[in-house]
Order: sequence, then C-alpha cells, then structure tokens
Amino acid sequence: MANYQTVLFDLDGTILDTNELIIQSFLHALKDIVPADFTREHIIPSMGLPLAVQLQQFSGIEDVAELIGAYRKINLQLHDDLVRPFPYVPEVLEQLHQAGLALGVVTTKMQMTTERGLKHVGIREYMSAIVTLDDVDRPKPDPQPVELALEKLGVLPGTALMVGDSIVDIQSAAAAGVKSVGVAWSLKGEEKLREAGADYIIHDMRELLTLVGLERETP
Repeated sequence: MANYQTVLFDLDGTILDTNELIIQSFLHALKDIVPADFTREHIIPSMGLPLAVQLQQFSGIEDVAELIGAYRKINLQLHDDLVRPFPYVPEVLEQLHQAGLALGVVTTKMQMTTERGLKHVGIREYMSAIVTLDDVDRPKPDPQPVELALEKLGVLPGTALMVGDSIVDIQSAAAAGVKSVGVAWSLKGEEKLREAGADYIIHDMRELLTLVGLERETP
C-alpha cells in the first residue's frame, strides 16, 4: 500500500453532518419556486455541486442571486442547531494530526461557512490547508481545488488521499492524480461512489487510520 502522508477531506456529508441543514435551507429558499411535490429526494443527487448550480437546476432560473440570499440567510440561522461531526471524526482527525499527516479541506462551500462549521465542531485546528469555492475558478469535479490544496501543503499527488461523499469528489481526486476514498454514509449511496471509481470505500471514519497505516486508538 502507498505511503500516504496527506489526507484531504470534503466537508459537507463527509466530515460534517450538514445534510439536514442543506436540505432544509433548499426547501425554504425554493418554497414558492418549485412544484409542491419537490422533496428532499430531488435535492440529494446534486449535493456537492456549487450552490448556484444547484439552485439553477432546481428553479430553472438563470439569475439565482435572490435565491442564494434566501438560502444563506436560513442556513446561517439554523447552522449551529443542525451541524455536527459524523461519528469518530474529531478523534480520527486528532490521531492523524498527531501522527504527523498533513490534513486539508477541499469544499464547494464558501469560506465563511466552511470556517464556521469547522470551528463549531472543534476541528479547525487540524486543518493545515482549506480550499473553498472562493479560492478557485473551476470547482470540483475539476482537479483545480485538489491541486491547490496539494500546492498549499507542499505535497505530491501520490502521497495523498481525498475523502468524499460525492461523485465530484471522486472525479476531482482522480483528475488530480490522487487516490479517492468514498464514505459509505453518503446520502447518495455507496454504490454511486463505487461506480464513480472510488479507490477505497470506508464505512466508519476509523477505517481511514488503517488505510494510512496507523493503529486504531479510538474504541
């Protein structure tokens, strides 16, 4: 197995359980725009894409500035009540950090909400590089965000893993020459990640420790 020295993480749906926050924010912002039968099942498949792209898809409207405003307003109001880390995330990040691995976040969120989420659950200190939608011209599935994170950390693609819950995470990693890890707790389903070409699938964050050659300390 390769000697992985770096782990990059998607944020929403991967290390932060923001699923309900995202779904409720979309339903609120689109309340008078979409048909009455529009539900969470319409939202889940595109989670991971940039907010503006999703809102354009759902609404059929090109200029979604007003919808973005409505989404972000309710998102910030509900944020701290609905955001929590997935099981074992803080413990695993601490162990990876203590073992000397370089850790980073690669997300299609904007910087403000990325920082807020990481600080809210107490894992900001472990991240040595953060790449958000604000930092790139071409978001995932383009390789640019992953490449920028590698550049910030000063590491080579072959030493890194990219962990994500979305097809775009797998595609961005592959295009950047980085091995990908799909998380089976993805709302999109484990099979979608396998079909997208994920190099590894984990069902529990602690399995990441084994992948990078560490012993589990978390019970």
